[in-house]
Amino acid sequence: MTPAPRGYVTIGRSVALPVARASVIAVIVTVSLLVAAAVATLSLGRLGIALPDLVSALTRGATGKQAFVLERLRGPRLVVAVGAGAALGLSGALFQTVTRNPLGSPDVIGLSAGAGAGAAFAVLLLPGVLPAPAGALAGAVIAMALVHMSTGTGFRNPGRLIVAGIGVHAIATAFTQYVVYAVERDKATVLTAYINGSLTARSWEHAVTIWAVLLAVVPLVALFARRLNISEMGDELAGSLGAEPQRARAVAVTLSIVLSAGAVSVAGPIAFIALTAPQIARRLTRLPGPHLTLSPLVGALLLVLADLAAQQAPVPGNLPVGIYTLAVGGLYLGYLLTREWKKGSL
Repeated sequence: MTPAPRGYVTIGRSVALPVARASVIAVIVTVSLLVAAAVATLSLGRLGIALPDLVSALTRGATGKQAFVLERLRGPRLVVAVGAGAALGLSGALFQTVTRNPLGSPDVIGLSAGAGAGAAFAVLLLPGVLPAPAGALAGAVIAMALVHMSTGTGFRNPGRLIVAGIGVHAIATAFTQYVVYAVERDKATVLTAYINGSLTARSWEHAVTIWAVLLAVVPLVALFARRLNISEMGDELAGSLGAEPQRARAVAVTLSIVLSAGAVSVAGPIAFIALTAPQIARRLTRLPGPHLTLSPLVGALLLVLADLAAQQAPVPGNLPVGIYTLAVGGLYLGYLLTREWKKGSL
């Protein structure tokens, strides 16, 4: 592995990853905070494992209450939160790069709502026929196809993208609410928690699903990282440098859909992680580009912190984690809309 010019590290002939001092520091700090949040998730609360016992349980094996917490209660939930948050953060980074728009997020333009509607249709109306991940993927693809056709200009115009996304989001949400109304009451209760984004009662099967998606997609993202960075310079210049911007965008959109659908299939449509994580990553490094390494780490940290709040906050009703991300992300979306309006981008 040899250092490449202009802040890249090349692996072989086809993979080039951007490297900068600010990015390295941000990654180290984010990983440290993520580890701290994970330890807090496992150790706080009535069923938490004390720190000395936690170290022993992780290194020597857990028994009794510790085994129940690690293997059944909080362990799978934590692993799913890290995987789903990383998938959403990376999905948002890819989509914002394609659209060249900080508002170009899967949840803002209807992708997550479409994936949620597809998963709800598969799980509750076609049980045993269509798996949840396949339903989520189909719903996401349909939602993005509707957005693409509705704008008339693809994903290039930010204003049209947002308007079309709001419409598709409303349609997908209406369909999901119809499913909630139509199914039996006990199933509707489960679905209501799901469509708000929930990490309750996650299993190792859910963890395997989301991490399998990440393991399949991340190498492909690494292959196209350099092309995506060059594409931000504009189609004409990127084409002259051999980046094939149209193909790079198509691949990025496809991978973003797969990542978002994977996260939705295991945790429901978690709101605003895909919107905020890439923006936080960009501000931490103050560098151009999609930040395809830091964005998933920030996404994982945000979702783990939100789930920690969902588990430990003294709020009656045991609110789903999606309520917390919706509250914080909604404020951030308002800030972004105001900023883009002042810049004349909307």
